[in-house]
Amino acid sequence: MALLAAVVVVVLLLLLVFIRLYLVFKAGRNDPFRGKDSFTIVIVAGSGGHTSEILRLAGSLSSSFCPRYYVVADTDRMSEEKISTFENSRGEPKHQFTICRIPRSREVRQAWSSSVISTFTSFCSSVPLMFTIRPDVVLCNGPGTCLPLCVAALLLGLLGLKKVVLVYVESVCRVQTLSLTGRILYRLSDYFFVQWPSLRDKYPKSIFLGRIV
Repeated sequence: MALLAAVVVVVLLLLLVFIRLYLVFKAGRNDPFRGKDSFTIVIVAGSGGHTSEILRLAGSLSSSFCPRYYVVADTDRMSEEKISTFENSRGEPKHQFTICRIPRSREVRQAWSSSVISTFTSFCSSVPLMFTIRPDVVLCNGPGTCLPLCVAALLLGLLGLKKVVLVYVESVCRVQTLSLTGRILYRLSDYFFVQWPSLRDKYPKSIFLGRIV
C-alpha cells in the first residue's frame, strides 16, 4: 500500500513538472518585449578579449537597454576598469549601469575536477543576483562565468517569475568549433549568433550575420 502511494506521488510530481514545462515553453513563444519602452539587460564580461568583444556589442545597443548590469568575476579588476571607461564615455547618467561581481567559475589552467566546485559556488551567487535584477535580456559571449548566470535566468522562467531572453554571441576566435560554453548554451539560448559561415553550417539553429564584433 505504501509503495502504491509512493508511486502515485511520484507520478503526480512528474505530471506537475511536465505541465510547468509546457506552460513555460508556451509562454516563451510570446514576444517578451511587446509594449515595453526599456529593457533591463545583464551583460556578462569575461577577461581579456571577451570583455573587448562584449563592450563592442554593448556599444551597438540602443538607449532602450537600460539599466545595464555588467557581471564580472570578482578577481577581474581589468574588466571593471574597461567597463567604467566605456560607460563614462557614453555621456549618460551613471545610474544607468551597475557592475556586479560573482566568484569566477573557472580560473585559467584550473583542473576540471575542482572547477565543478567553483562553478557551483558561482551559481550560488548568480541565483540571488538574477532573482534580484530579474532582467529582460542576458547578453554573453563565451566566458565560463556566463553559464551559472544563464542557468539562474532559466530558473526564473521555470518558476514562472520572469521570462528572460538569452542572447549568446560566440567569440570571433571560434572558426570551426564552438567553445565549451557555446556547446552548452546552444540548446538553451533564445538567440545564438556565430561569426563564421563554417559554424553556421554545422549548427543550424545558429544565426550568422557576418562579423559583428
